[in-house]
Amino acid sequence: MKSLFKTVFIITGFAVLTRLLGFIFRIYLSRMLGAEALGLYQVSLSVFMVLLTIVASGLPVIISKLSAKYYSKKDTSSEAKLISASLIVSIITSIILSIFVLVFKNLFSLLFADDRCYSILLVMLPAVLFSSVYNVFRGSMWGHSNYFGYCITELFEQIVRITVCVFLLSFGIGSLSTSISAGLSLSIACLLSMALSIILYFVYGGKLKKPDKIYKEVIKSSAPITAVRFLSSLVQPIIALIIPARLIAVGYTSSQAMSIYGIAIGMTLPLLFIPITLVGSLSTALIPDLSKAVSNEDNNEVKNKISSSLIFTLFITFLIMPLFMGAGENIGLFFFGNVTSGALLSSSAWMIVPMALTSISSSILNALGKEVRSFINYLIGSVFLFASIWFLPSIIGINALIVGMGICVSITAVLNIIMIKKTINSKLNILKPLMLMLAFCLPCAAITFFITNLLNNIIPLFFNLAISCCVGGGLFIALCSTYKIINVKSMFVEMKKVKFKKMSLKRKNK
Repeated sequence: MKSLFKTVFIITGFAVLTRLLGFIFRIYLSRMLGAEALGLYQVSLSVFMVLLTIVASGLPVIISKLSAKYYSKKDTSSEAKLISASLIVSIITSIILSIFVLVFKNLFSLLFADDRCYSILLVMLPAVLFSSVYNVFRGSMWGHSNYFGYCITELFEQIVRITVCVFLLSFGIGSLSTSISAGLSLSIACLLSMALSIILYFVYGGKLKKPDKIYKEVIKSSAPITAVRFLSSLVQPIIALIIPARLIAVGYTSSQAMSIYGIAIGMTLPLLFIPITLVGSLSTALIPDLSKAVSNEDNNEVKNKISSSLIFTLFITFLIMPLFMGAGENIGLFFFGNVTSGALLSSSAWMIVPMALTSISSSILNALGKEVRSFINYLIGSVFLFASIWFLPSIIGINALIVGMGICVSITAVLNIIMIKKTINSKLNILKPLMLMLAFCLPCAAITFFITNLLNNIIPLFFNLAISCCVGGGLFIALCSTYKIINVKSMFVEMKKVKFKKMSLKRKNK
């Protein structure tokens, strides 16, 4: 149990720190690049992420599983062959993808609403090769349960990327130069993280050996996982291609289309994903315990863990939603200096509930062995997403993206929860808490909106947000506590218990 707690603590701590830096970096980029250049960068990045998925999704998972098996048997020779074979497969795959991008320039130029996106993609292309090598060595560390080495390389990449980007942008001239500088910082960061992962691999005693006949096993095992994740990753670049094109078709200029897309993707969505970070930490802690309960056929434990995790997810999202609804414009102004991003945040705040439910329910289905079903549910939701972003821009503009994403994650969340209920053959008891929290959310949003507007032009923006959000959030917590959705008293008791245990351990060690 101590080992599990330590593992969860390390992973969650690094994940929160890495994502926090990433969020700060997004704020910096939005201010330095501007809406149009940010839109160009986001479109190029979405295509890059598809390429990255092909070389860095299925292979690390298989490496981690096989490395763990060989490591437990102390079969260093087989593991060395595995890493060598994986390196060759990933490098060849990344080279083929790079050649494809270079040879089919006309295809990408046709797909992009703005030709400048292709130039930015080319600057990012070396990162595909660097990442393919980097993820092989990280997969080995993952298999050895070396979570410090596994996480530190990701954090190092984020720090390098921010440092290099700040340096490069200080010499950028014009929107194209700033976008290319941001893309170049990604390639440089991936190069240095690759170097660090290689050093760590050999420092921890890793070796390389002639692969022999292990190629077939590596490719056969990783291909299905890569295929599923590749299909999932196609959604974002398709959105990045369709939305600007549809906006241009209904009368926007290319510059206007890229600007509003950049605001939506680069400024609004990062804020909407804040609850997902918290839910992601819950998934990290939940999934190992849930998998263990499933393997032990402890049905009551499975049901309790799933129900409590879903209710906690609802609580976190409904706590944040009224704050976004009531103070959205000021939040966008504070973080990004952009009122439009804040207006989009207010109108799309409802979406964080199904987004978070989709995230946690997908993790639960993975633990229950229903990965394919989870993917199918996501595809069903994506059909409505694509229909929305194709037909609705002429009516509601960029809000078509918000509506489409909202419908997509809502349908996916409902289908996932239905599948969970069928799989465990039990009720989850989340409907009543859901309805109560939805009812509490409305007055909390109203009081947040009232206070933030009352304090406008009276006190600085930071204190305005601090007061209005504390009042709105405090009211929500009070209502949830009153109606016994959460038990604040027991939470403090548990915190005291944890603190007491830590103090006892320190005394023993002394």
